[in-house]
Amino acid sequence: MLPIKVLKFVVQMGSMFIDEMTITAKAGNGGSGVVRWLREYARPWGGPAGGNGGRGGDVYVRAVRDLGLLARYQGVKDFPAQNGEDGHGKSMHGRGGDDLVIDLPIGSIVTDRERGIRYELVEEGQQLKILKGGTGGLGNEHFKSATNQGPEEHTAGRAGEEGIFDIELELVADAGLIGLPNAGKSSLLNALTEASSKIGAYPFTTLEPHLGVFYGYVLADIPGLIEGASEGKGLGHKFLRHVRRTKMIVHCVSLENEDCVAAYETVRKELEDFDQNILQKHEIVLLTKSDTVSKEILNAEIARFQAMKKNVTSVSVIDDASLKLFGDLLSKTLSR
Repeated sequence: MLPIKVLKFVVQMGSMFIDEMTITAKAGNGGSGVVRWLREYARPWGGPAGGNGGRGGDVYVRAVRDLGLLARYQGVKDFPAQNGEDGHGKSMHGRGGDDLVIDLPIGSIVTDRERGIRYELVEEGQQLKILKGGTGGLGNEHFKSATNQGPEEHTAGRAGEEGIFDIELELVADAGLIGLPNAGKSSLLNALTEASSKIGAYPFTTLEPHLGVFYGYVLADIPGLIEGASEGKGLGHKFLRHVRRTKMIVHCVSLENEDCVAAYETVRKELEDFDQNILQKHEIVLLTKSDTVSKEILNAEIARFQAMKKNVTSVSVIDDASLKLFGDLLSKTLSR
C-alpha cells in the first residue's frame, strides 16, 4: 500500500501526472586493455604489465513508491550507465563502471522495443536488469606465456547493450472507481478522500487517473469509459489498463441514466473485451446521485441489480448519512 504522504503529493500534481513515456538507455562500455611494461633493475628490458579494462556498468529498473517519478523524468530521455576504465600499468586493472538504477513507480511495465522483452515492476524494491554492461578488454600481461615473453597484444573493451524502452504505468490501487462519464466518480473520490479531482457536468472531465487515500486504502478514479473504449474510442483503452491491477471495483452508475442496467452493462462489455480477468474482481455496484430520483425509483433500480445477483448500494455526495453507510461498506470490504 502506498504511503499517504506520497499519495497526497500525486493527487495534487493534477495535469502533471504521466503514465507513459519512452526512454533510451545504454549500459557502460568495457574499458580497453593496455600495453605496458614493467621496468626492473634485474630485467632492464622489462616484462608485460598491462592491466585489463574494467567492466561497463549494467542498467537496472527498480520499483519504488512514488507515482510522480515519470513526470520528473520529462526532458531526460537518455539514461547511460558508467563506462569501465581502461587498464593501467603495473598490472593494475581498470575500475568497473557504476551500475545505473532507474527508479520507476510500482506498477510500471517496461518493454524493450528491439528485443521484445517485457519487464513488470509489481513489488516495492523489485529490481530487474534490462541492459548488460560490456566486458573489459585484456592487457598485454594476459597474453604472456612461455613462448611469448614480450606480448604486444591487447584487446579493446566491448560496447554495452543499449535499447529503446516504452514505459507504461498501471496503477496499483485498492479500489478503482469506474463508470460512464458523469457517473459521479470524481465527486465521490473528493467526498471520501482529500483528493481534488476536477468536476464538471460534461463528459471526460477526468482526463487522467486521480488518487485519494481512504483510511489508508488507495482509491483510483479511472476516467470515464464509453461504448467502444476497448477499441480506442473516447479516451480509449489508454486508461483501461489501470483497472487491471486494482484489487476491487466500485462500479458507479448514475441514477440520471434512463436505463441504469444498460449503462452498467455497457462498461462491463468494454472491460470484458479488454481483459476478461477484470470481470473476476470483487465488485460493488454503486448507484450514484440518489438525490435526483424518488425513493420508489431508487428502490426499483436496486431491486433490478439485486435480481442480477449484484452487490448493490446507493449514495449521494450531498447526503452525509449515505456517504457514511457506503464508506463503512467499502472499508469493511477492503479489510477482508
